[in-house]
Formats: sequence, C-alpha cells, structure tokens
Amino acid sequence: MAEQAQAQQSRRVLYIAPQPFFEWRGSPIRVSYAVRALAELGYEVDLLVLPVGADREIEGVQIHRTANWLGIKKVAIGPSLRKAFLDVFLFFKALRMGFRNRYAVIHGVEEAGAIAVVVASLTGGRAIFEKHSDPSSYRGGALRNIVLWFYSKAEAFSIRRASAVIATGPGLVEQARRVDPTRTVEHIFDIPSSLTEADAETTQRVRQRLQADAATKLVLYVGSFAVYQGIDLMFDSIPLVVTRNRDARFVIIGGTTEQIESRREWLAERDADHAVEFVGTVDPDRLPDYLAAVDLLLSPRIAGSNTPLKILDYLKAGRAIVATGSEANRLILDENIALLAEPTSEAFAAAICELLEDDQRRDQLAVNGRRLIQERYNFTEFKRLIGRCYEGVLEVK
Repeated sequence: MAEQAQAQQSRRVLYIAPQPFFEWRGSPIRVSYAVRALAELGYEVDLLVLPVGADREIEGVQIHRTANWLGIKKVAIGPSLRKAFLDVFLFFKALRMGFRNRYAVIHGVEEAGAIAVVVASLTGGRAIFEKHSDPSSYRGGALRNIVLWFYSKAEAFSIRRASAVIATGPGLVEQARRVDPTRTVEHIFDIPSSLTEADAETTQRVRQRLQADAATKLVLYVGSFAVYQGIDLMFDSIPLVVTRNRDARFVIIGGTTEQIESRREWLAERDADHAVEFVGTVDPDRLPDYLAAVDLLLSPRIAGSNTPLKILDYLKAGRAIVATGSEANRLILDENIALLAEPTSEAFAAAICELLEDDQRRDQLAVNGRRLIQERYNFTEFKRLIGRCYEGVLEVK
C-alpha cells in the first residue's frame, strides 16, 4: 500500500502560471497545452494561476486560483507592480499546496520559477523553471524598469537552482545559458494556439463577410497592440498599401476597445479607415477559420528573441506570410516560407504589395509553411519533449 501511494505521489505535479487564465495570449495558451500534455502522459496535475481570466476545463487538470482581495480584473502583459502584488498571493498558496500534497514536481513559469524552486526545496520536490519571454521586450519607464530588475534577479535565481530549465525559443535558451553556462536548457518550442483545423464552409462565410467584393484581397494581423509587436510599423504601412493596391483590405484581430478606437481615428485622418476591419478578439478555436479565409498574414514584430505564437498559427493555416526580418521572426521563418522585409513602414508595405500581386509565390510559400507544422511544430512532438524533460527530472537522485 505504501509503495502504491509513493508511486502515485511521484506523478503529482503543481504547475504555477503567473498569468491570467484562461486568456487569449501566448503564455496562457502554451500553459493550457502543457498541462494537457502532462495529464495525457499520466501525471496528476494541479494548475495554480492568478484570479483573473475566463473559466476553462482541461481533462485531468484541477485549476486553482489565488485570492483577489483588491478585485483586480485585468493584468497586462509583462512585469508590473500589480502583477508583483498578485505573485505574493501565488507564493503563499503554492506553499500551502506544496506542504499539503508533497508534489514530485513543481513547475514554475516566468517569475513563478522562483516560487517553484523555494517551495520544492521546502517540501522535498523537484523544480522546473520555464522561460517564456525576453525581459528586454518589456522595458519602459523608470518604475517599470525597477520592477523588471527584480524580476530578472528572480529569473537568474530560478535558472541556477531549478532541477531543469525549459525555454520556448533558441534565443531564450542562449539567455538562460549566459546566466549559468553549466546548465542544460531544454528547448521546447511553442505550437499553434489551436489544434482545430479550419472548416471549409465556415471559412468561406468568413471570407464573404470580410470582403468588399470578389476582387478584394484580405491581409490579416492577429495579436496584441504592444509596441514590441511592431504595431506602429504595421499601421504606418496600411495607407501606403491601400494607395498602391485599392483591392487590399486589412483585417485586425486583437486590441482593446480603446486601442481600436484610437487606431480608427488615426486611419480616418489618413483616409485609410475604409480599408480596415477591426474584429476584436476571436476564440483560439475559431481563429483557424479567419486565418484560412485571407490571402496574406502579417508578423511585424520588431523586438524580442522568442518566436511570435501567431507565426505558428499562420503556418498551420496554409497562407503566405509577410514578416519583418527581426530576430524573433527568423527563429522559424526564412525566405523559403515567408517574405521578409526590413522593419520600416515603406519596406513592409512594399512586401505586402509584392505578394498580393504574385499569386504563384503566395501559394508556394503557404505550402512550404504548412509542411513545417506537419513535420515539427505539432502537439505530438510538444508532448514528447515535455515528457522527456519530466522523466529526466524524476530520474535524478
């Protein structure tokens, strides 16, 4: 009986994600797939998250939330004082759960890596730290940079003390290795935000709704309006494109109500608002229909060293991509699967027009991109890599 209890305990995992859950953005999407993969691999998973986000059921996973004494309803991307305040509650709840359940593995994402290391050391488990982002992407004002400094110290502590370190992209792997060159860092890449394939009939209805007429060519961007996304560069390129190609129509998925209204006013001042459709947010499982309904997809990223999640969704959709030649985009994209442009509005606009006018090249880039998803960036391979990491951690004596 004792041996059976010990075997069961060895499969218990506390997965700590200091982000809103569920919310339609990179880290929460990845977290949902990671805990799903662990559950399918036979682990008993408790997911501890912030008290913000939509309810979401994942088979085999118990979701726990921290207290929310201040009634916080929204947490922005990146480090902040508000997030740091909630992280304190995250730590104490993780500590209580750790002593009560004696997890074999405590897995912490981003700054929760430090929480995982401390709780694991106190409760006899092993800690995994998972790095999702490049801290330099979030630099801003003086106060934000002070908070960022503390977060960077927590990250360095996690890298040096965790039983294993996971990074989502090659650039992040190198950042972690610079902190501690002796550490082995696992590269477990992102996968598309939805495993659902586009439905042909729904896709056709979406295209008809978005087109002005049969000649309209649809160009789509999906993502937040954060500066590092290259959002200003993209909007600056829109008036240039519609001046040259009157059939081009832009579809924008993402942004808050206030951000969308501000961009609408900006476009109207440049007589380009008629060529832009703001969709707002779209559920990840409906996103494939939108991506498959358009002619061209955009990734204007200008900063960061981790792969934009949107790129994987784009490749899965089987549509051609125009992207800046930034470090983040080039982690996956090259000239065989996308048209890469210099990070200026003029160059980006020219690249969009070039592909809109070349049907054959668009089709070939799309085929090449879809093949990459089928061969590598898929849930089966993602689950295999996570399973290998956990096996290695639990085998360490």
